[in-house]
Amino acid sequence: MRYILAILLIVAVAVVSGCAAQQQTAAPTTEKEKTAPELYTRGEVKTAEEAKQLLVEGNQRYVTGKVLNDDLSSSKREDLVKNGQHPFATILTCSDSRVSPEILFDQGLGDVFIIRTAGNVVEPVDIGSIEYGVEHLHTPVLVVMGHSNCGAVKATVEAVEKGDKMEGNIGAILTKIKPSVDKVKAAGASGDDLFKNAENENIKAVIAEIEAKSPVVKELVEQGKLKILGAKYHLDTGKVEWLE
Repeated sequence: MRYILAILLIVAVAVVSGCAAQQQTAAPTTEKEKTAPELYTRGEVKTAEEAKQLLVEGNQRYVTGKVLNDDLSSSKREDLVKNGQHPFATILTCSDSRVSPEILFDQGLGDVFIIRTAGNVVEPVDIGSIEYGVEHLHTPVLVVMGHSNCGAVKATVEAVEKGDKMEGNIGAILTKIKPSVDKVKAAGASGDDLFKNAENENIKAVIAEIEAKSPVVKELVEQGKLKILGAKYHLDTGKVEWLE
């Protein structure tokens, strides 16, 4: 009888020890931990080259569906209030709801300073916002980004071809874009090429206007503290094309 009890005791101890060991082995990793996405972080950005590289890498993540988790925690928001914003890029782009720089460049709170207008055109107030980004926030790069299938450019092309008057507040936007449309038409562009070339030309025209009308931007560029980049976002592929 004592022998049987001893055997049962040994078996019970072995079972309990095995369960405990199994629990200890499984504890370090959980299924949630295995699938937890990587949190996006970035270091200090000092040069235009570093800034562009971050944008290129972020867009690549967006295109391939491998975007990182943005820190949207209360501690992140509190840090931005306490220590202020330190974006690494100022971006002028279109108001189109399909063109969101933070998303297509896979950036988080406080990373990019954005100005948006229909057709990415500029007036003094917009240039003032750009100057705030490049001078006061010290972003080493200014990106002027248009996009494919731009409604403002399309409306301008159609108005030019029909000879319609460009009136009212929306007409003011088309009037800003018209010289770019006229230029590519004079070069012989037509059909889809007319729209695409006008979009590209408008980006270049806006850059030229900013440089001509902003002494702040001009001086920073001459001092080597700022680089202006032209870019075009393609709605269908999600890719950002960098214009030379």
